[in-house]
Formats: sequence, structure tokens, C-alpha cells
Amino acid sequence: MSDKNIVLNVNGIEVIYNHVILVLKGVSLQVPEQGIVSLLGGNGAGKTTTLRAISNLLKGERGDVTKGSIELRGERIENLTPADLVNRGVVQVMEGRHCFAHLTIEENLMTGSYTRTDKGEIAANLDKVYTYFPRLKTRRTSQAAYTSGGEQQMCAIGRALMTNPSVMLLDEPSMGLAPQIVEEVFNIVKDLNDKEKVTFLIAEQNTNMALKYSDYGYIMESGRIVMDGAAEDLRTNEDVKEFYLGVGGGERKSFKDVKSYKRRKRWLA
Repeated sequence: MSDKNIVLNVNGIEVIYNHVILVLKGVSLQVPEQGIVSLLGGNGAGKTTTLRAISNLLKGERGDVTKGSIELRGERIENLTPADLVNRGVVQVMEGRHCFAHLTIEENLMTGSYTRTDKGEIAANLDKVYTYFPRLKTRRTSQAAYTSGGEQQMCAIGRALMTNPSVMLLDEPSMGLAPQIVEEVFNIVKDLNDKEKVTFLIAEQNTNMALKYSDYGYIMESGRIVMDGAAEDLRTNEDVKEFYLGVGGGERKSFKDVKSYKRRKRWLA
């Protein structure tokens, strides 16, 4: 990927939990301005840890970035707080939605405007959320606990949108949702990218759906990036089709079983 207009640059990071457990092993990736990039892999591959390293949410889980660097538009951000990053336009939508169950949909959305002071801007942002998620406007007075999984996912993304983000990190947005709702959510992501110029990094197990809507993809296994490329190239790659898209009848379980596959030098470091 070209270095031109790179908004997010993760360079060879290692993450250790509890000062002992090495989880990420030299992960490098780039996200271009106004792009949609997918971070793909199974459970335990390191996708969520990568997103939390970027948004600096590791401390709560006793995790630390011990090597490498993370840059936002050329500025190192590893030591910034999550609040600092939100003020710089970086926001994460957590896996599992994490809506406040006892609050209404609209009250949940308004929590996303906590860092804002301009009431006119807050009202405009709320209208924008309802424009992209008309279902939320219909359910705005309903407690989040009594809404569907799809509505809660829309609420979580809408809450993030209330912060006026330039970069949004989505962690498993398709988890637990019906295929039709997953398609609807990804269509909205595409609209936000096209119309609001929001840059997306999406950690996702639903490889087919993620690559359908992404420009570029990275595949993770055991805390390392093992392959990356343009989304369409990954979709047509025979090994990706077999391991992640359910096409092919082989018994191989990971890229480590592909003898002809050669990792790039940065993965061997």
C-alpha cells in the first residue's frame, strides 16, 4: 500500500498482557484516508487487541504496547488517553455493542456527545444519525435492553458518529446478527465512508462480507499478519477462499500449512 495519505500507521507493534503473555508479535498495517480496511481472522487471532492498542484501551486489561509505534497522521499516539484520541477523531465501536441497557436509544446516542459543547452541533449530529439509521428514530424512546441486536449495533455506531469521528474502529460488527441485518449495517458503513468521509478499520470474522465492502484487507493468525492485499485480490485468492470463505474441500486449517506461502520479512522479525 502506498504511504500517500496514510491516516493510521501501525508499525511492528508487540502487545504483552500481565507483563508475561505476548499477544501481538510485530503487527504492521496502514489505513489510508477515507479508506475501508478489514482486519480478518478467527477467534484469538489478535484482531481485538490490535484495535484496542490503537484506541489505547489496553490498560484496563493490563495490556501494554511494548514495541513498535502507532501514528495518526504522522503523530505518535501510543501514550494518548482514549479521551484524547476521541478528541482527535478516533473512536472505537466495541465488540458486543455495549449499549447502556437501562437508557433509551436516544439517551445512548447522546452519551456520544459528551465531549461536545455546541448544542446546535449536537442536534445536527443527532439528526444525521437518524438520517443514516431511520430505525433508531422510530425506536428512540425504547430502552436499549428491549431492542434487537441489529438495532443495538446501529445504536453503537450512531453513538460513535455523535463524536464527529474521522476514523472509526469497528470490532466484529456482524457478530450475532442475521445476514440481512449484517448487509444493512455494512451498507450504512459504506454510505458513511462515501458521504461523511469517515475512515474505517474493521475487525471481522465474516471475511466474505468484510472484503465485499473493503478496499484493502489484512489477515491475522496467532498475533501476526500473515497476508495482506487489495480486497478483490484476497477474495479471489485460492487459499483465502479455502480457509476463510468456505470454498474448497481441503483439510488445511491455517496458512502455516501452505508450504509455498512465504511471509514477508517484516513478519519474520
